[in-house]
Amino acid sequence: MAAHQEKKLAPERKHKTTQNGTQTSQGQWGRAWEVDWFSLASIIFLLLFAPVIVYYFIMSCDQYQCSLTDPLLELLTGKKHLSDIWNRTPTLTYRAAAIYSLWVTFQVVLYMFIPDFCHKFLPGYVGGVQEGAVTPAGVVNKYQINGLQAWIITHVLWFANAYYFRFFSPTIIFDNWIPLLWCANILGYAVSTFAMIKGYLFPTNAKDCKFTGNFFYDYMMGIEFNPRIGKWFDFKLFFNGRPGIVAWTLINLSYAAKQQELYGQVTNSMILVNVLQGIYVLDFFWNESWYLKTIDICHDHFGWYLGWGDCVWLPYLYTLQGLYLVYHPVQLGTANAVGILTLGLLGYYIFRATNHQKDLFRRTNGNCRIWGKKPEYIECSYMSVDGAKHYSKLMTSGFWGWARHFNYTGDLMGSLSYCLACGFGHILPYFYIIYMTILLTHRCIRDEHRCFSKYGKDWKRYIAAVPYRLLPGVF
Repeated sequence: MAAHQEKKLAPERKHKTTQNGTQTSQGQWGRAWEVDWFSLASIIFLLLFAPVIVYYFIMSCDQYQCSLTDPLLELLTGKKHLSDIWNRTPTLTYRAAAIYSLWVTFQVVLYMFIPDFCHKFLPGYVGGVQEGAVTPAGVVNKYQINGLQAWIITHVLWFANAYYFRFFSPTIIFDNWIPLLWCANILGYAVSTFAMIKGYLFPTNAKDCKFTGNFFYDYMMGIEFNPRIGKWFDFKLFFNGRPGIVAWTLINLSYAAKQQELYGQVTNSMILVNVLQGIYVLDFFWNESWYLKTIDICHDHFGWYLGWGDCVWLPYLYTLQGLYLVYHPVQLGTANAVGILTLGLLGYYIFRATNHQKDLFRRTNGNCRIWGKKPEYIECSYMSVDGAKHYSKLMTSGFWGWARHFNYTGDLMGSLSYCLACGFGHILPYFYIIYMTILLTHRCIRDEHRCFSKYGKDWKRYIAAVPYRLLPGVF
């Protein structure tokens, strides 16, 4: 959300000016101190309708074979009433509550009590205790990086059950999908509400809290920057990565198992979705330590936006392609399947190579080679809230010389490939590329607004050197 420029500031929030003309304040990181009317309206809209959107998509598949228009047409023509749709919706069950409770508890145990061992035998993987970025208050948090280990253990047990123990059916997630939705909502709202109360009563670091006085904004965007329980349970790292993203590949596997059960085979489109999204998930966990330097961890506060979003929005809407293919199996021609796979892999390569270039540049402080030569960059400076002056470099070489957010371009290419695997029968599986385009474009704007506030004139120099955001020569 666009931050409202403050006209009157409390004494402790006065701007500091660096030698290059950069204005800095506590507002340069994360969310706003004050709320403009557009941000407030957007937040109220999301609080009211985001849960309805998730329900509508899942209900459309359950009751209308994934048609997004049929429910509306039946309601508008009077053939059905809202009560008819609601009464046909599966309710919360004890079985779903037990499954979800065990799932979250298991992920907490893997996160908290099993130190990472993958970094000891996987070359190139960075795990174990790692440091995050400097917070606005100048704090450097430490994190237990063991997401890859948690993913591996979880999936080994899943396949062991599917092929050997058979304690439960691999279709268990699909078979309880809507009852599990109510469980995910309960956790999402519970953790978001707890995070807000914690921010007021017992914050982890009071200097990293932001209060606007507006309940809806504070609840949505969060108060605490890094809420924690004890030394290691970090809300942002846990809920961003576990349990939603670990579940992502399990959800897709459950969809594939259901397709096998219903039709006697798994289509190549379902295999493509499982493979391409599986690569994305594995990449996330392989680079979990790098994730500590991304917007989610470095700039976002923890509120409903992350808490509910990670529990509900991510697992339910990011997996729509697999869900759609259960109801509408698609067997692609060889040329189409190869083309979609190529698009997805190329998008992944651009996404990973672009991020790798930035990570290499940061780790070596520019003393490296990008595409065979020493990288070009713009030197800049900024000040943190404690008044300390910091220096940074913005790279203008490699993919980062093509566009300021070329990693997002690769991400969008991969997102499109998931959707294309579903054919063109319905618009529902294309929600993902539509949403990701809006999200990443908005994130570009948010990030650049923050960077301008942080770097000032230096950021203008950077924009002049790299004029395009996503598509060189276009945008």
